[in-house]
Amino acid sequence: MSYTQILYHIVIRTKSSFCTIPREHFLQLYKYIWGIIRNKKGTLYRINGVEDHIHLVCDLPPCISLANYVKDIKVASSLWMKHSGLFPSFDGWSKGYCALTYSYKGKDILIRYVKNQQAHHKRETYREEIARFFAEMGVEVDERFF
Repeated sequence: MSYTQILYHIVIRTKSSFCTIPREHFLQLYKYIWGIIRNKKGTLYRINGVEDHIHLVCDLPPCISLANYVKDIKVASSLWMKHSGLFPSFDGWSKGYCALTYSYKGKDILIRYVKNQQAHHKRETYREEIARFFAEMGVEVDERFF
């Protein structure tokens, strides 16, 4: 049996960062994604976002790679969003994603951050947010990400 303790902060944005996730349907989308994660035997600690991207605070079982985990979330949620009729402007998720690891000691701080996305994004754009994450982690910003 394998044991891991890796807390992920995953950010997934819409294709071209268009605002295609209506606020009135955030909850339905988050519940759907929670179901995907639960079916993969992962743990979702918090999900939230704005019209052009979502944040996940989660872990995943050691038998699943991060790339496959995110791919499965994006593919399944994209299909559901397009067929639900709730997201008429949604054209898909972006090709990439941002995934950063955090210590479990900082889990509550990270959860609070994700919980307050709507207020946070009144002050900072998606691009500024990701650039700040990278700077805090000591990662050089790659403009191709944007």
